[in-house]
Amino acid sequence: MNTYTRVFSQTCLDVNKAILAGFSDLTDEDFKSRTHLFHGRYENLYLDADRIPGLALIVDTAMQEAARILGMDVAQLASGFWLNAMHPGDVTTAHTHDDDDELLSCVYYIRVPAEADRSGQLIITQNDGEEVIITPREGMFVFFSPQTLHEVTKNETDEMRLSMAFNFGKKR
Repeated sequence: MNTYTRVFSQTCLDVNKAILAGFSDLTDEDFKSRTHLFHGRYENLYLDADRIPGLALIVDTAMQEAARILGMDVAQLASGFWLNAMHPGDVTTAHTHDDDDELLSCVYYIRVPAEADRSGQLIITQNDGEEVIITPREGMFVFFSPQTLHEVTKNETDEMRLSMAFNFGKKR
């Protein structure tokens, strides 16, 4: 696999408004857990895919693409996902996802402010140290190796950006 792979899905884009509306209706009790408290916000918000209409479609599409990229059957894969709400001023610091036995990581963009290039760009550091800057786009998946160092720049807009992140591994 290249350092990263971008995939756009019109089908997923079509459910983003319903997902955003469902996200807006959530209460603290709806989340299974929240982790990674940095700069005053929890970066990872965990909930069941059936809690918001449309999330299951995003999960299924991500699984299909991950299987294709990895050259595996979907039945061999397991996945975990979380939501990431980046409010004005929020950043995500540089990190990797290679804590366990992940094979592939991914981000999917649900809501991106009109000034996408100011809403928090994904920076992927390649093996040679060169940085690739990816401007978020609603309906876009970005797949990359869990060992890839990545971060998200400051959301300099007045609006929230909502994304969904994934890790994929072999089913046990």
